[in-house]
Amino acid sequence: MIEAVDTRTRGLRSRREEAVAAASVVRRLDWVLLAATGALVGYGLWAIAGITRHDVSGNANYYVVRQGVYAALGLLGLVVAVFVDPEYYRRYRKQIYVGTLGLMVVVLLAGAVTRGSKRWLDLGFFKFQPSEFGKLLLVLFLAGVLADRAKRIGDSKTVLSAIGFAAGPIFLVFIQPALGTAMVYAAALAGVLFLAGTRWTHLAILGGATLVGALLVLWILPAAGHPVLKDYQQQRVVGFMHRNDDPRGATYNVTQSINAVGAGGATGRGVKGATQTNLNFLPEHATDFVFASVAEQRGFVGVSVLLLLYLLVIWRGLKVMAGARDAFSAIAAGGIVVALLFQIFINVGMTIGIAPITGIPLPFVSVGGSAMIANLLAIGVLEAIYVRGAGARRRR
Repeated sequence: MIEAVDTRTRGLRSRREEAVAAASVVRRLDWVLLAATGALVGYGLWAIAGITRHDVSGNANYYVVRQGVYAALGLLGLVVAVFVDPEYYRRYRKQIYVGTLGLMVVVLLAGAVTRGSKRWLDLGFFKFQPSEFGKLLLVLFLAGVLADRAKRIGDSKTVLSAIGFAAGPIFLVFIQPALGTAMVYAAALAGVLFLAGTRWTHLAILGGATLVGALLVLWILPAAGHPVLKDYQQQRVVGFMHRNDDPRGATYNVTQSINAVGAGGATGRGVKGATQTNLNFLPEHATDFVFASVAEQRGFVGVSVLLLLYLLVIWRGLKVMAGARDAFSAIAAGGIVVALLFQIFINVGMTIGIAPITGIPLPFVSVGGSAMIANLLAIGVLEAIYVRGAGARRRR
């Protein structure tokens, strides 16, 4: 009888301790980052509601409802990620890496072909794009590798090993083909190397090698009769360099995007008056060129609000990095911020003609379930890092 009472007491104590621990985690959250992320998601849903209202005949809310479901799933993933200690990612980084590579190989072998690309696994009710989640997973893996070799970060072998590990996912994504996503992976690699304390000479060599590789892919090999990029990818690059040469062909998309941005003026045309978007003059107006659609409908004021929200998220992400409890958490947080910032810059840049068209979605706004869920998971990891960092500071 006494033993039974003691068992029940231990069970109650365990549940009470778990509740106290959960309350402590919630109390230490970065609520500014959460609020900014929530505002971005809400802004994106509001924008998509107006942008896609004419896309599905008889169902004006089709895309916004679907995007809302993805956002809800992403928020659930964010909550789960907050309660996962980042140390687990470091401990199981090998499994994370192997799983990431495995998913990408499965995509190439059995992925659904859409517009000549194999990027999705068709699950029936949901088209899953592993490369979007790979952005976060690769950062976590590389952060673990570099943190464990922090004392040897000045050794060229450490840098080469990180590059070698990253080369696998980058190559598998590149041949899908998904040039934009491969560029995000490369930017994340550069970011984590810089944040880990890699020597400037090594970074300069890496930058030079990247430049040589770009020249080989874009100029030297095609000139020798061995093109690496697909025809449409080459046309995008040529169109970026010579935008006025083919306004009805290769440069049509970016021309219409720039027209939409300019047509928005200061306060926008509104949903009904946005002819570029409503009449489909602007291709991919809810995905790749969603920023141009927002600019046409909401004008300079609307996109300024959006960019300020992004700035707030980036600032809080940097704050998370600065307050991380260990090297792994700091590198991981910084890598997430770099990848997010790179995507924002390239997507906005290509809509106004200062960056080539690459198909990178605008985080939290572009229609797409995988990107929405993956980005919210990344915010959840940032929050988990912030919570543990705040706890470590309090104990000190």
